[in-house]
Amino acid sequence: MKTIIVVGNGMVGYKFCEKFVAATNNEDFKIIVFGEEPRPAYDRVHLSEFFENQDAKALEMAPAEWYKENGIDLVVDERVTDIQKETKTIITAKNRTFNYDYLVLATGSSAFVPPIKGVEKKGVFVYRTIEDLEGMLAYAAKLKASNPKARAAVLGGGLLGLEAGKAVMDMGLEPHIVEFAPKLMPRQLDARSSKVLQLKLESIGLNIHLSKATNQILGEDHIIGMEFGEDDILGVDMLVVSAGIRPRDELGKTCNLEMGVRGGIVVNNKMQTSDESIYAIGEVALYNQMIYGLVAPGYDMAGVAVNQILGETDSLMPDDIDMSTKLKLIGVDVASFGEPFMPAAKGHSIIFENKTQHLYKRINVSLDGKKLLGGILVGDASDYNMLHQVYLNGMKIPEDPAQLILPASEGGSSFGDVMDLPDDAQVCSCENVTKGQICGVIESGEAKDLADVVSCTKAGSGCGGCKPMVKDITTATLTSLGIEVKDSVCEHFDYNRQDLYKIIEVKGYKSFNEVLDNHGNGGHGCELCKPLVASLMATINADTANKEYAIQDSNDRYLANIQRNGTYSVVPRIPGGEITPDKLIALGEIAKKYDLYTKVTGGVRIDLFGATLNQLPLIWKELIAHGFESGHAYGKSLRTVKTCVGSTWCRYGMDESVSFGIELENRYRGIRAPHKIKGGVSGCIRECAEARGKDFGLIAVEGGWNLYLGGNGGATPRHAELFAEQIDNETVIKYLDRYLMFYMRTAKPLQRTAAWQERLEGGLDYLKEVIIDDKLGIVQDLENEMQTLVNKFECEWTQAVEDPEVMKRFNHFVNSKEEDDNIVFVPMRDQKMPEPWV
Repeated sequence: MKTIIVVGNGMVGYKFCEKFVAATNNEDFKIIVFGEEPRPAYDRVHLSEFFENQDAKALEMAPAEWYKENGIDLVVDERVTDIQKETKTIITAKNRTFNYDYLVLATGSSAFVPPIKGVEKKGVFVYRTIEDLEGMLAYAAKLKASNPKARAAVLGGGLLGLEAGKAVMDMGLEPHIVEFAPKLMPRQLDARSSKVLQLKLESIGLNIHLSKATNQILGEDHIIGMEFGEDDILGVDMLVVSAGIRPRDELGKTCNLEMGVRGGIVVNNKMQTSDESIYAIGEVALYNQMIYGLVAPGYDMAGVAVNQILGETDSLMPDDIDMSTKLKLIGVDVASFGEPFMPAAKGHSIIFENKTQHLYKRINVSLDGKKLLGGILVGDASDYNMLHQVYLNGMKIPEDPAQLILPASEGGSSFGDVMDLPDDAQVCSCENVTKGQICGVIESGEAKDLADVVSCTKAGSGCGGCKPMVKDITTATLTSLGIEVKDSVCEHFDYNRQDLYKIIEVKGYKSFNEVLDNHGNGGHGCELCKPLVASLMATINADTANKEYAIQDSNDRYLANIQRNGTYSVVPRIPGGEITPDKLIALGEIAKKYDLYTKVTGGVRIDLFGATLNQLPLIWKELIAHGFESGHAYGKSLRTVKTCVGSTWCRYGMDESVSFGIELENRYRGIRAPHKIKGGVSGCIRECAEARGKDFGLIAVEGGWNLYLGGNGGATPRHAELFAEQIDNETVIKYLDRYLMFYMRTAKPLQRTAAWQERLEGGLDYLKEVIIDDKLGIVQDLENEMQTLVNKFECEWTQAVEDPEVMKRFNHFVNSKEEDDNIVFVPMRDQKMPEPWV
């Protein structure tokens, strides 16, 4: 028997063992694995999940029994200290000696700690191992016992630093991110995407400090602050250092292996070091003069090393390694693929940006516009997997490449079906699983659902970035075989939106935790299911966003849209666009008092911009006193019903559009839906209210109203379809009650009426059968449900300003009533605007 010794039992070391066990010609080898930590390999990519339940077992790649069952000797809590190449032996810290035929170094990396004066003080931690996290938790508990408002800083604004920021938040400490560079994630993001990410992180409570060089750690025996300059000090009670990694290459130095100038053990494309019997894989290996800090290249290296040792000499690492990655940082999607940064001489960049929703999408295309070369996604990376496949496989892109990054909520992107991918398309880079392998295990009957696919292929079991695409391919393949597939909302629920609607309605649940505890899969919920359940409970119980503000999207949480400089917009409802002179004067006086930018919108409202968080309740108290109520501009709810002046004033008007528009807006105000809803009422076919571009629109004609349904503006404009002709006011309301409730019951999350209507089997004809002919026998239920919502309406802002507990939300800082003095405005046309971003 030949002996293979693996030094390092992290994710890559474990993957070497797993791949070796799976090989068919491994019977002549014995494996001994050394790990210096006191436990088997665990998933370091999801390390922050340890804070949810502090269960180290949940992160294990495999239990100790797995090693025994597969004939592997696992030695934990013992460090290898020396390699004797001449005798092919290793020596451990316990002075034990072991012989090898092949040696695999998978020692990974350690946290880089900058040489800052005072970094050895108590309260300074690195973010690398479970033991590090346990130490942080214990220290944080002591801090909070003596100071409930304790603060913690993270040194480093890269991938690991932002993960550490989440850890600090989870421990209940006030979090601060300190970054030397002028932007977050400097290796992955450009300046604009980094700024969008910063705004999002700040909106959920992180304090970001950029361009800060730490001179020293202040305090006697424990940290009390960080000094950046003579008068630039940040007081903190704890510091987590996450400033990068350094390869654990000391063993290579002890036996004179070839080393990189800046560290790392040099390897060739066989993963061999300068000694043919010694291999290096993972973050300790310097390949093509680079250390690859992602798990997928490490897994590929492990596979190549296994194959080489077993004599499969054709197995080589490719020259070009794909560094594309998708992550969820503190609930925020961040992804980059291909060439995220690209010189203008090589291609064109197309950018979509929506700072109010913290979205940034950039794609780089070739000069001829035919190839996708790379890109960056922040805030919404739902299209990452397909974009990545288009890039990897050189697939054809639309004549207008901008269609690739239009928001899904505005009609979807111009991708083909996942089944259009070639069979050899690599879907899971961590485990090197192709589309063909996924389809194969389903078609053979080996896998019957998504869980089976993951179990059989391990696709999605690494970083998890490919899970959406694995799910899509699984669903499409099962459907093609005639097998019904349930479309669950997320990993926390095995139900789709319609199922959850019925569960909440029948059981009468009033809180998210009730739904999760009784019908969920454990955990605490996520940014997908929390706002969804909130929306459903609002639809069923007429709850406002104030009831469970913690599960709302950020705009609903503060009942206002956050703007690009961290201020908020104030949008009172002006039904139908009709406003009295007194109310108009009141708006002007309030805007002048609080120095707000004022604009009349295309939706017949007046928007007031530039309010700070703490000003919002003060402004709304005054607005409510003058008879205004929330315009729900921040919510997935009715926005406006736009009207022309109709027969009241216009000589062409066929009916009184303003009065009917006001009636409809007051009827449907406050209802929560899968997406925002807009209406329009035009007094004649000249269509001054643009009714056919709305979710529902009315045009006055001889003999009544023509009702149009399913239109929208936005990135993918769609005309509404004619649903009914020459109907009276009462019939319009009856049909709209039914239509809107049917939409609210059955649409997918974030699906506009246009997309929902288009995807309904049977389309408009089916809708007419349901709404007009009562094909399903539910119209009375739909009308009753809508009337319940109408009767229970309450203005959210009136609730907020009358409730002292709700008012506590509207402070910039959790530990102070001070305002944010970083907000800067500049003059613009006798008003003001946020200072431009550089």
